[in-house]
Amino acid sequence: MSVHLLLSAGRGPQECAWALAQLLHRLEADATRQNLETHRVETVPGDRPGTYRSVLIRIAGDGAGAFAASWTGTLCWQAPSPYRASTGRKNWYVIAEPCQVDTPRTTFAEADVDIVACRTGGPGGQHRNKASTAVRATHRPTGIVVVVDTERQFSLNRRIAMRLLRQRIEDGDEAAGRAVTTARWRIHDELVRGNPTRIERPKSSEQDLAIQAQKRGRRRQSTKGGSHQSVREGQK
Repeated sequence: MSVHLLLSAGRGPQECAWALAQLLHRLEADATRQNLETHRVETVPGDRPGTYRSVLIRIAGDGAGAFAASWTGTLCWQAPSPYRASTGRKNWYVIAEPCQVDTPRTTFAEADVDIVACRTGGPGGQHRNKASTAVRATHRPTGIVVVVDTERQFSLNRRIAMRLLRQRIEDGDEAAGRAVTTARWRIHDELVRGNPTRIERPKSSEQDLAIQAQKRGRRRQSTKGGSHQSVREGQK
């Protein structure tokens, strides 16, 4: 099973493109832990190196659907801006939505077409009514129907009907493909800031943890030193 997930920074500031990159790394690491495969199908870079305005990612493996659902909606990366130290904002929002990448092409086969001879009016209609040269062709898989009576020979009308059916099926496939593309681009404008479905934060590195431990140790030593001095002064 595979699912496509589109992550977009929408029309947010450059920090949102940075947040998308951070969330993407977190998502890929999470997928790896769950034995899922990920592939970046399409990426649109941001203004800053290593950032993305949008990424289309393919997730494959057992449980891909449930995993994608856990990363769907408004995502928040909670961290100070790496570009503007003056801003106090720490919440940067990204939208993630499953999307359809392409539509299956309809295979046309004459065996799937029902041909019925019929009579129609119009110029030369008397001859046609007697000979039933018109053609009503129905493509069973799609339900598309065409009626052709432009020629006086049944075989010619049949040939035209087949050509028209094939063209209409191809036009329908192209329209479906355009609709899928439009739906994907619409996701970029659906980002709602606030009320996120998922909040992620940077993880403290081992070096940061060591520095914090050292600071706590120094504070404890300082506190003990102060208490010992107070005891000595009291004894005096």
